[in-house]
Amino acid sequence: MRRHKQQLSHDECVEILTAEPRGVLALLGDYDYPYALPMSHVYVDGKIYFHGAQSGHKHDAVKNNAKCSYCVMDEGVLNDDGWSYTFKSVIVFGKIRLLDDADEKRDKLTHLGDKFFPSHEDTVNEINRLLDRTAVFELTIEHMSGKTVEEN
Repeated sequence: MRRHKQQLSHDECVEILTAEPRGVLALLGDYDYPYALPMSHVYVDGKIYFHGAQSGHKHDAVKNNAKCSYCVMDEGVLNDDGWSYTFKSVIVFGKIRLLDDADEKRDKLTHLGDKFFPSHEDTVNEINRLLDRTAVFELTIEHMSGKTVEEN
């Protein structure tokens, strides 16, 4: 990172990954084109988890190349000028894989659902209804950095 004064600590990066609901996952897609897509995530035990369909472009890209990056930004705060923002962002580099074990999938989907659904009961009901049709992706972090950006 060029501007070390803007660099976030590891703990600040983890706080953003934990608190924020969404980011952009970047994979290597068909014909080696970058494939970036918005995703909901949960950060658990030093890894990031996503869910998705059992097949499709994302699924194929993950199978073909495990390397990925994931970028998350906080909401930021409006600066005194009334138009620019100061925000924090985190970018993660690592490897992504599909989870195969049903118990592991259920566990990670529970964390994910509890982050988004109004109640744990809603989470359990959705998992019971859709577990067999849902893929769970695990991103193992190899490198992570974050920074504060002040627009002006």
